[in-house]
Amino acid sequence: MMRVLAVGPATTVQDLGRPGWFDSGVGVAGAADRASLRLANRLVGNPEHEAAIEVLLGGLVVRAEHRHIVAVTGALAPAFVDDIPVGHASVLRLEEGQTLRLGQAANGLRAYVAIRGGVAVESVLGSRSRDTLAGIGPEPLRSGDTIPIGPPPRTWPPVDFAPVAQVVEVVEVVEVHALPGPRADWFAEPDALFAGEWAVAPETDRVGARLHRLAGPPLRRAIDRELRTEGMVLGAVQVPPSGEPVVFLADHPITGGYPVIAVVRSGDVDRVAQARPGQRLKFRRAP
Repeated sequence: MMRVLAVGPATTVQDLGRPGWFDSGVGVAGAADRASLRLANRLVGNPEHEAAIEVLLGGLVVRAEHRHIVAVTGALAPAFVDDIPVGHASVLRLEEGQTLRLGQAANGLRAYVAIRGGVAVESVLGSRSRDTLAGIGPEPLRSGDTIPIGPPPRTWPPVDFAPVAQVVEVVEVVEVHALPGPRADWFAEPDALFAGEWAVAPETDRVGARLHRLAGPPLRRAIDRELRTEGMVLGAVQVPPSGEPVVFLADHPITGGYPVIAVVRSGDVDRVAQARPGQRLKFRRAP
């Protein structure tokens, strides 16, 4: 078990989500940056789908009530064990009474803390993820909460740190690949999305990343009639009447009434989820 001593702007329990419930009106949800969650779990020897802690920007402080093995991945938030700096994407050993603290991320938006054995909160519809749009799953973590930990797996972590490049690269412009969407023909210039640069708006959350145009032609509709409600997928780029697109993330609605001009490639959705407000973003056509 671990005890929460402090939280940052938003701290939730996430796994890889709850697929298979669209017909009941429930989306998948799960980690916004799935690759970082998988990596954190692999580092501590968990199956990739185990529940971990998703931390927005940083600020989390937890105390080990027993001996635990943990790993921190995702956004480059400085990590400290009892105020001693520790490495990013490393296997960390917490003795009983020691604390793990995450400072504010220097780059990226969401960090992931995996604990050997996984976060063993109650499962809802087959997942331990918090869906912020539907309001299902475990409540966001608060100071004073206890975090139950499941039994450790039989295998041990094979490495002391991830033998890969930085998970969240320091880049000026985030490039994401996308395919034309099902309603690209509703726009006067469908290629306008791929021209110029966009900036991530402050309204970004787990539902979606809203974008502001920095340079290039606006997104203008060629068809003005109302669109019947359609199914929405992860990575869909929906364009409301303002012309400012929204890239749907983990907690996106499963239906929508605005046209989808493009769909971001699955692997690049993680990059959008780590883009901070104000960061520049450019769309590339997926091959």
